[in-house]
Amino acid sequence: MTSLEKLVPTLEDAATLLRLLARSATGQEFSAYTTISTGPRRAGDLDGPEQYHVVLLDNGRSALLGGEFQDMLRCIRCSACMNHCPVYAAVGGHAYGWVYSGPMGAVLTPSLIGIAEAGHLPNASTFCGQCESVCPVKIPLPKMMRHWREREFTEKLNPPVYRAGLFLWAWVAKRPALYHALVELASRVLGWIGRGRGRFRTLPLANGWTAVRDMPTPEGRSFHSLWAERRKDGAGR
Repeated sequence: MTSLEKLVPTLEDAATLLRLLARSATGQEFSAYTTISTGPRRAGDLDGPEQYHVVLLDNGRSALLGGEFQDMLRCIRCSACMNHCPVYAAVGGHAYGWVYSGPMGAVLTPSLIGIAEAGHLPNASTFCGQCESVCPVKIPLPKMMRHWREREFTEKLNPPVYRAGLFLWAWVAKRPALYHALVELASRVLGWIGRGRGRFRTLPLANGWTAVRDMPTPEGRSFHSLWAERRKDGAGR
């Protein structure tokens, strides 16, 4: 059994992809566990199967053709995107709760079981772009995860509190002066409250984070204010 996107025209094409797969996954020259089957036993062969069947699994893959997720069908399952993903490195594969983990799974899984069931996967990304930069077949994974986020939001599958928070953040982000002022205020307040402890075990509106990990205490200054201060000091010298 194989999924239909694994079909290639010739044996030479298969050899090229196998070499690319091994190099991108483990740095090997070639895979050590590749099996080549040439079909059923022919007349005169001493052994081999009398019949040979190949089952092609679609499972929603044809629906990706011609759409915004078609590039996902180029994936060769090398795991390069997973090995370089900061989220995957922190939480591991089991946290994804599905067969395909990492960035490629965050794109492929919603197409197989629906965005209503797998919406948390494309949201678990920093969009740092590492997955796309190391992908040997150049799949634009961050862009496709963003498409899934947009679809989830358009279909109103997010909780109302989450949607309200996004609207509020967007309103503040469009006003840079207000955004910088609020970030500076929050950094100073949290830095003052958490001084001496170094971390918060619980925080309002951050229960999902602090339920499984501590929140480091901010230094007391925002990045923007420190950066502006250093630029000013550098210009005065």
